[in-house]
Amino acid sequence: MIQPRSLQITFAIAAFTWSWLRLHRKAPQRLPAHLREMLEGLGTTFIKLGQGLSLRRDVLPPGYREELENLHSHAPAFDSDVAIAMIETAFGQPIDALFADFERTPFAAASVAQVHRARMHDGTDAAVKVRRPGIETQVRSDLRLLRLLIRFTQSFLPGLRRQHPLQLLDELGAQLLVEIDLEHEAKNMRRLIAVIDSNPSLTMPKIIEPYAAVDVLVQAFSHGAPVANEFGSERGAKVASQLLDAYLQQLFVAGVFHGDPHPGNLFLMADGRLCFHDFGTTGYLDPVARRSLALLIESVSYADAETALDAALSMGFLTPPLDRREYTRSISEILDELSTLPLSRWSLAETIWRIAKLGNGEHFRLPRHLLVLMRTLFLAENTIRALDPNFDLLAELNLRREALGLAFTQAGHRRPLGQRMARTADTLGTILADLLRQAQSEEGRPSVSMHHRGLEELELHLGRTGNRLSLALVTLGLYIAGSLLMLHSAGPRVWGDVPVFALAAYSIALLLSFRLVLAIMRSGRL
Repeated sequence: MIQPRSLQITFAIAAFTWSWLRLHRKAPQRLPAHLREMLEGLGTTFIKLGQGLSLRRDVLPPGYREELENLHSHAPAFDSDVAIAMIETAFGQPIDALFADFERTPFAAASVAQVHRARMHDGTDAAVKVRRPGIETQVRSDLRLLRLLIRFTQSFLPGLRRQHPLQLLDELGAQLLVEIDLEHEAKNMRRLIAVIDSNPSLTMPKIIEPYAAVDVLVQAFSHGAPVANEFGSERGAKVASQLLDAYLQQLFVAGVFHGDPHPGNLFLMADGRLCFHDFGTTGYLDPVARRSLALLIESVSYADAETALDAALSMGFLTPPLDRREYTRSISEILDELSTLPLSRWSLAETIWRIAKLGNGEHFRLPRHLLVLMRTLFLAENTIRALDPNFDLLAELNLRREALGLAFTQAGHRRPLGQRMARTADTLGTILADLLRQAQSEEGRPSVSMHHRGLEELELHLGRTGNRLSLALVTLGLYIAGSLLMLHSAGPRVWGDVPVFALAAYSIALLLSFRLVLAIMRSGRL
């Protein structure tokens, strides 16, 4: 008998909850593996949500992050006739008109798609990725069930609201729907192709245009070998340098970068080029962010805490207002500790992460683009060290200061410098004229606008407190009114000698009391 999806999800989560109750004190190190197995058993939606959750270094402890990064999405292949029908529907042509040869048996199958080998009519070898039928409907249905389950759980565990699980689910769900869209992956590939092609030591599979749709993506077949084959070898040391150069170019020159550089997505071609695969996740840095990241990396290498703080603020890792002296002292401690670590434990990504976490406490959250950046830095660094365990990242970065310097010289403008200066001069005149007009309209006293930031939570808290006080006063008044009516036996009576109006006042007061107590319990604060 096939279980309804809702029961399957409920039973799986209940089983993990039971495991947590049994093991969280005795053997907590076993729980991450239990979580991974549960997510793999529930299929595509939960595997992809788990992989997305592994980005959230601001939410999960290290053991869980590492386990979720190892989630496997292998799945049995679906019917080739269905795959062929989807290809023909996507491109409006029969399979024989699209390909000179098409292998019905896929050479790879995962939870999102399966891949068939084919040959185009011009002789080009192709890989045809076909999305699983009904996957989007399944994902949307699973997300709705998860929302209902979270809402139900929050009614029993009010303290869970402080972690904003529904907001986190909505964020992960929206990203998941984007990642299973093969047309979106094609857009990412088009953004990166110019960046990759500008470096002769890099390559990537090309889209065979115009064959890119939501359900099907056709790209050139790659004949490379996994970089994992070169871990610890002499060639691996050269590949490590290639990977570092690739990311310096992507991060500080182009501002567009491949967001998932784990070894399974990196291949070595026969001619020595490094080939990137899987473009479901890409990141973007605007010119200001590139400059700030370069400044942050440079200040870490120089142990310059003041500049590191300025760069972290500019990146958005830290938000004002803050105590500069206290933060500078904390960053100095981190950088001093870094200088004492052996080479094998020196981590640029970990250092930046520790700076980002300063002073944010349990409510620490980062926007997605910074999370993608941090995950990319960690994955790239781990892959580099796997290729060359003796790789001196600090020394190599010092040798490549020119690459970091490109971030400072690029202001993000394609307009010639002379035109930009002329426009800036024109703008200054407009600003001065506006200030003079404002001064005249305000009797010679220019007005100054003040914007308060970070007060939204306080305003919400004060509003709720005022509502509860009002409700408590109304409830108290009803109790007093009911008592007076009972004392004077006013109005009609029921059950012998109980005044109806007094009974009504007591009933409403009791309901309001219950509502008040429930609201306080849900807030998690008495």
